[in-house]
Amino acid sequence: MSHPHPELSLPPALPEGGLRIVALGGLGEVGRNMAVLEHAGRLLVIDCGVLFPEDSQPGVDLILPDFEYIADRLGDIEAIVLTHGHEDHIGGVPYLLRMRQDIPVVGSRLTLAFVEAKLKEHRIRPVTRVVAEGESAQLGVFGCEFVAVNHSIPDALAVAVTTAAGTVLHTGDFKMDQLPLDGRITDLRSFARLGEKGVDLFMVDSTNAEVPGFVTPEVEIGPVLDVTFGQSDKRIIVASFSSHVHRVQQVLDAAANHGRRVALVGRSMIRNMGIAAELGYLKVPDGVLIDLKKVDSLPDDRVVLMCTGSQGEPMAALSRMANGDHKVQVELGDTVILASSLIPGNENAVFRIINGLTRLGARVVHGGNAKVHVSGHASAGELVYCYNIIRPRNVMPVHGEVRHLVANAALAVKTGVPADRVVLAEDGVVVDLVDGRASVVGAVPCGYVYVDGSSVGEITDAELKDRVILGEEGFVSIFAVVDSATGKVIAGPQILARGFAEDDSVFDEIRPQVVQALEDAIAGGATDTHRLQQIMRRVVGRWVSGRLRRRPMIVPVVVEA
Repeated sequence: MSHPHPELSLPPALPEGGLRIVALGGLGEVGRNMAVLEHAGRLLVIDCGVLFPEDSQPGVDLILPDFEYIADRLGDIEAIVLTHGHEDHIGGVPYLLRMRQDIPVVGSRLTLAFVEAKLKEHRIRPVTRVVAEGESAQLGVFGCEFVAVNHSIPDALAVAVTTAAGTVLHTGDFKMDQLPLDGRITDLRSFARLGEKGVDLFMVDSTNAEVPGFVTPEVEIGPVLDVTFGQSDKRIIVASFSSHVHRVQQVLDAAANHGRRVALVGRSMIRNMGIAAELGYLKVPDGVLIDLKKVDSLPDDRVVLMCTGSQGEPMAALSRMANGDHKVQVELGDTVILASSLIPGNENAVFRIINGLTRLGARVVHGGNAKVHVSGHASAGELVYCYNIIRPRNVMPVHGEVRHLVANAALAVKTGVPADRVVLAEDGVVVDLVDGRASVVGAVPCGYVYVDGSSVGEITDAELKDRVILGEEGFVSIFAVVDSATGKVIAGPQILARGFAEDDSVFDEIRPQVVQALEDAIAGGATDTHRLQQIMRRVVGRWVSGRLRRRPMIVPVVVEA
């Protein structure tokens, strides 16, 4: 298995007739999925998603793929092909279209409806093209065939991209549920047909590659929800992804069976389910949906609230309920159902919410104590089936953390794919398909791009580190005025601290040392205020570290009189 090396250099020019693949997100992480294919001087983008921030990224709203690689080649992009409508595959589209609004956006009906609603908020009117399974589209030099796949959202598609260099089959996110709620199974017949013609590179979902066996069918969730509803005699609050149409359908059905009414909570949940119902993907039982404002007029045992926040997102409805700062107040005896699996990296945030809800007296039902969710990603048994059906010449695991990619690569080798034809890449690594062989040829710069309020890409990793230090270690400012003529400190040092348990008076014992250090430096010929500030920083920093066991952010200011 070829594996990226941290010292990879910039790639050479793409050989004539070759196909280049560069992932700008989604490899080595769960989220911000985006792949760029290049052939004959033209580009095709597959997915453009976002990643949600972790605790170590305070103040960040979203993390985008790094568009720098394609920033000066926007005119070469034939289209953005979207495999499905989850945020980690479509959330970055508005930010890419800001750079060039007329890039055609290609996807299924539901996917494009979700994207168009999102783009309306960004005041972008996209050029769109609706496709369905079984259809083909020629997008410049890229011939695309779309294949139905089953996932945790309706209308998901795999895409087979054919060029003169060969055929790439990109699964998007998929699983092989044989009893899907909408009757739309992963089209293994088309996978087999493509395999017979020859798949030169198989880019395959890795998220569940470590999980043995097969994913539980979605139909098994309905009865568990039904039992949970039957055991609850107060309000029921269900949290899920705002685009998980199947799960919302099961909640509506369970509510109808138990004589309950459902109110949707959260802007994205209301928007997406409105779209899904309008297009016929969500079947709403008569009289079940009500406006949140009318909930208080109903007895508790007839209320269901369907909200976002199952991943612990700080601004989502469930997090705010757990913190007590939402208009919906969780009360003793309420049942809260977390109807989604844990995305790696979100564990602490989710457990914090579970503890908060439990403290408020709620009964919390989640994947750890009940079968209230099944994954939308193929487990190892399903992936092996696909490898055996398709018999790809080369394999490139995508969508997952490094451990998921490595596990998926091992499955490919087990089914007979030669180890030297399994390419393990991470974000920014360049893979070329030339003469039927895929190989790593270099890497391009590819970092995180942070969305912070209205700013995009202006926050750096260094500034995030400063935020973490501020939050965990505190802040100290030191102000002093020196007379350069006499070499004396004539005012200060004034020391103010934030984020410390101790009172500012704790710094009284260090002030004389700061004065002495400044006057010694001036006597030694130091007159530059920057140098004097660094001396103050070192003296206070050493003292705080030794005395208080802290490493705060220190901001020294020296003014000459």
